[in-house]
Amino acid sequence: MGADVFPMLQFFKSFVGIGFVASLSVLTVGCGLEQEGVAQPFRPEQETEEQPPLVDVAIAAATNAEATETYTGTTLPLKTVTVRSRLEGQLLALNVDVGDGVEQGRLLGIIEPDLLQTEVNEAAAELAARQFEVREAESELAEITAQIAQNKAALKQATADAKRFQELATTGAIAAQQAELAATAQETASQILRSSQAQLATKKQAIAAAQKRVVAQQAILAQNQERFTRTQIFSPQTGVIFSKTAEAGDTIPSGQTLVEIGDLSAVKVEIKISDRDLREFSLGKLVSVQLDAFPGETFSGEVTQISPIADPEARLIPVEVTIPNPAGKIAAGLLARVSKQSALTPTVTIPVEALEVGETSGDVIFVPVTIGEETTVQTRPVQLGEIDNGMVEILSGLNPNEKYILKGDRPLVTGETVTLSLLSEP
Repeated sequence: MGADVFPMLQFFKSFVGIGFVASLSVLTVGCGLEQEGVAQPFRPEQETEEQPPLVDVAIAAATNAEATETYTGTTLPLKTVTVRSRLEGQLLALNVDVGDGVEQGRLLGIIEPDLLQTEVNEAAAELAARQFEVREAESELAEITAQIAQNKAALKQATADAKRFQELATTGAIAAQQAELAATAQETASQILRSSQAQLATKKQAIAAAQKRVVAQQAILAQNQERFTRTQIFSPQTGVIFSKTAEAGDTIPSGQTLVEIGDLSAVKVEIKISDRDLREFSLGKLVSVQLDAFPGETFSGEVTQISPIADPEARLIPVEVTIPNPAGKIAAGLLARVSKQSALTPTVTIPVEALEVGETSGDVIFVPVTIGEETTVQTRPVQLGEIDNGMVEILSGLNPNEKYILKGDRPLVTGETVTLSLLSEP
């Protein structure tokens, strides 16, 4: 039996030796193939570099964002006018009280007018005297003008007589003394004419001065009459009496406040907004206004003024909203809450991470472009709105139901071919 086992043992050793050599040969061949690049082992990082970027594609959904942000302010009259005394004196009457409605032009009060009436009468009398001086001087001027006409006629006659007598004296028809007398008469008539002409010039100057005195006195009278009108106090506008600071019987100085009148045909609310919300408050835009005095009621207001200067400390911009108030329902001094949106407004919001899938982040997103079976990515600029809880509002550049790249496994470059992940929305 031992002789039979030995040959079998020898055979087994020979078989094992052949297997070992075969295995060694296969190992040697395998090493050679690895060196030639035929059968490289799997390397995950190498496959990632060769494969296109893997991206998640999302669809932009529109949501209705209700206006929740409000700005508080206080209702103010459309216009407030302060009525002051324009002269000093005793206030005889002030026939209005706080809360009274008044029409433009209504008589509000009276200041003692007697002293000013006396001044008006004196100025009128003085004016009448000045005007009489002018009329009297004009009458004298007419007399002088008539006298000049007579003197011209007399000079003409004297000149003719002197010439005729001189001719007669030359021929010896009359004595030379008569010709000399005629020449003297001519000279006298000439002097009388010149004197009357000088009187005429003097009288014209006197009349001009008298007329200037009349004009000056007319101005004095008009001034006194205007001051007299100040004794009556009229309402400069239609509105409501907001305050009253004097009573009948008071002696008031010039410039003292008597009443304040507010125009409540419309009310205005001044709010202050940040520069990022300025786009929500263009001139003429309608906004919603709620007043605590009228719970559950909403008023429509219009943006009527936007200040060109922001508060240098708070960096807030004053905005004025005007609310119609034809029935006078809304009073001044009420707390008002202004909403920057008047109704539900569709908005597009996306995760902030969608702005960071490229090599550089900013106001740019990536959108997929599919042609055939190949999908590439393109950059698209967007206008950003508010950022809240990881979501950013897209004001323009991305419409509802459009696809965009939510994220990728590496930074993207525009025009690059990508592979859509299984998480991508269809």
